[in-house]
Amino acid sequence: MRCSFRHERKLRKAGLEIIAGIDEAGRGPLAGPVVAAVVILPECFRHKTLTDSKQLSAEVREEIYCELTTRGNGITWAVSVSYPEEIDRINILRATHQAMRRAVGALAIVPQHALIDGLPVRPFPVPHTALVGGDALSLSIAAASVLAKVTRDRIMHEMDGLHPGYQFSQHKGYGTPGHLAMLQLHGPCPIHRRSFLPVREAQLEFL
Repeated sequence: MRCSFRHERKLRKAGLEIIAGIDEAGRGPLAGPVVAAVVILPECFRHKTLTDSKQLSAEVREEIYCELTTRGNGITWAVSVSYPEEIDRINILRATHQAMRRAVGALAIVPQHALIDGLPVRPFPVPHTALVGGDALSLSIAAASVLAKVTRDRIMHEMDGLHPGYQFSQHKGYGTPGHLAMLQLHGPCPIHRRSFLPVREAQLEFL
């Protein structure tokens, strides 16, 4: 099913006008932050290639990111980052939900309703509908997925320079064979998530 405004139109027919899409990037990696993004698209928004960020190349994601974040295009957006310290303290699911709540709180306007990729988030500051696979169904969620993914990838490129030897620019912190090999060789660095089992096991080798 094509990514569209179908779900947004249903909400607008119910009298809701300010509708946000929310998604995250980075729940699964062993290192780096989880990033949540929220996007409010104008009803007149159209785009030929926008869909789930995982289906787009890095180059196309960057292009769409720049389009979405350009001033004066009628799009309202915000991102929030939860770093490994918070992830380890409250767990990845709660950290993801906290980042989503903070992103909504950072918006210049308050949405009347939100479409969230995945499962419901409780509590949440605005009424919302959870859509499994929503980043491939809703243009609002797809836009949020691009902003979250590009923001996180940029952070991981920066982390590659700060923590050389882990190849963060290549795997973005995910548990690839190459990343696991570097983890075993060097042990965890400050941006690794200590609460994740492979990191915890690698850390024990260096105690």
